Amino acid sequence: MASTQAAAVGEKAPTKNPTLLAWVAKMAQMTQPDSIVWCDGSEEEKKRLTDQAVKEGILIPLNQQKRPGCYLHRSNPNDVARVEHLTFICTPNKTDAGPTNNWMDPDEAYTKLGQHFDGAMKGRTMYVVPYAMGPIGSPFTKIGVELTDSVYVVLNMRIMARMGKQALDMLGDSDDFNRGLHSTGDVNPDRRYICHFPQDNTIWSFGSGYGGNVLLGKKCLALRIGSYLGREEGWLAEHMLILGVTSPKGETTYVAAAFPSACGKTNFAMLIPPAEEYKGWKIETVGDDIAWMRPGPDGRLYAINPEAGYFGVVPGTNYKTNPNAMETIAKDTLFTNVAMTADGDVWWEGKDGEVPDELTDWQGRPWKKGSTEKAAHPNSRFTAPMSNNPVLSSKANDPMGVPISALIFGGRRSNTVPLVIQAFNWTHGVFLGATMGSETTAAATGKVGVVRRDPMAMLPFCGYHMGDYLQHWLDMQKAIPQLPKIFQVNWFRQDKNGKFVWPGFGDNMRVLEWIVNRVHGRVPTKETLLGWVPRSDEGLNLKGLDISAEAVAEATSIKEDEWKAELKSQEVFFEQLGTKAPEALMLQRKLLISRLET
Repeated sequence: MASTQAAAVGEKAPTKNPTLLAWVAKMAQMTQPDSIVWCDGSEEEKKRLTDQAVKEGILIPLNQQKRPGCYLHRSNPNDVARVEHLTFICTPNKTDAGPTNNWMDPDEAYTKLGQHFDGAMKGRTMYVVPYAMGPIGSPFTKIGVELTDSVYVVLNMRIMARMGKQALDMLGDSDDFNRGLHSTGDVNPDRRYICHFPQDNTIWSFGSGYGGNVLLGKKCLALRIGSYLGREEGWLAEHMLILGVTSPKGETTYVAAAFPSACGKTNFAMLIPPAEEYKGWKIETVGDDIAWMRPGPDGRLYAINPEAGYFGVVPGTNYKTNPNAMETIAKDTLFTNVAMTADGDVWWEGKDGEVPDELTDWQGRPWKKGSTEKAAHPNSRFTAPMSNNPVLSSKANDPMGVPISALIFGGRRSNTVPLVIQAFNWTHGVFLGATMGSETTAAATGKVGVVRRDPMAMLPFCGYHMGDYLQHWLDMQKAIPQLPKIFQVNWFRQDKNGKFVWPGFGDNMRVLEWIVNRVHGRVPTKETLLGWVPRSDEGLNLKGLDISAEAVAEATSIKEDEWKAELKSQEVFFEQLGTKAPEALMLQRKLLISRLET
């Protein structure tokens, strides 16, 4: 069997790379597919696989007049989101994975998953999906190869990465590629595992068909494996958007920003400035989710977006919250677990216009207006090429990336954290990112307002010990002669009646303008216990904004009693890191306590 399979792999393969051929043959021997197809990323292949997916009921064609090139996919109802409790970091020592990750011994993981993978592709096709994370030819770019029995995965990977022949050509005969193995199995939650082997540059995913678990280039390689490689090789793999802001004078400044989920990340990446007050200003998207950053030859920090598409949450997306996202998903988009209208269009909660009287819900069942159940799943998704984005930056495919002048951290906080502060220095900025938190919602925990620490928005995605990760951030200071300025923002401050005091959305441009001005040393600031903040006389541009002076004061206020409680909450997080909690960050905390007491 082995020699026959190996011969078949070599016979059909568009490469002579001996390491790749041997690995594919070994995985095929274990999974025993009926056939092996090497994906080339061509338009002809896309059409063939799409037609096949429609024929097999995996994709449902949408109204091609309204949504050209768009299709709907319905996943198994037990398989609709990332499964953090079944996601493992597999390192020889448990300590290397750290207290914020699930750990499994590599030998145990290979044995356990190997039993599931044994014969898992009988009666199925194994697709060999070579892909590049990052622009072709970029020194930042990493090559991966995913073996999968899901045509849905292939079509999504084609959107999300530079897939096919171009990636294979870039790899050449090198053995430096991520080895990804995926099978949907029988989609049984009891046999569902997403295992990362950082030392082997390997990912095995079994028992799921959902994007975040099976599009192995995304969270798995770009963040979990990527963060480990970044520490080994001296760069940063971060859960950050990248945008460029250009002033009417033609000055472009690039920033990267880390926001946990439900904090307006995609909206900020595609922000549209207020029309009247910001004539001539332009925001362009480099990336909406992931940034790979490394020091450049001129001493600045450079970033690329390793992805080629967007895998975004649909509910709540509309022409008010994110018009550019709505334009992005108007064509050539795969929708997952949204509702469908009678005329073959898509619908979700929060979409523009009236709620239709009747729909087909995300599980394919009839749905009527007024139903207590959601028509679209709350985590329903779109997969769209970044080339669809009307404000895509011309630098999105630049092999050298863009120079980052500011790093922004922001969570969802109803109190405590002010609208914007600038860190005193790099170490203080890392402290702000390390202690970042977001409040949970009733839907998630049954309790509102509980702060969950999410360092740099990387809690679910860091591929090694969180204490070592934070130390790596501190160590990067030595490698970057021209350090970006670091800021913290909070769009979600509330008044005593529970109303947001800052309008958010496009008006976040006013905060971004202040950040850009600070980067270029153009505006004075006021020093506070927490950092530098806008001065009331020469601070934020509030022209044309319908907001009271009291509301601005509330949004920017720093209340000492709230910060004393915040510091107690932070202590729990640092205790979790044990002896690996970086001493420099512990000192920052002590300094803040001393400033508050003084």
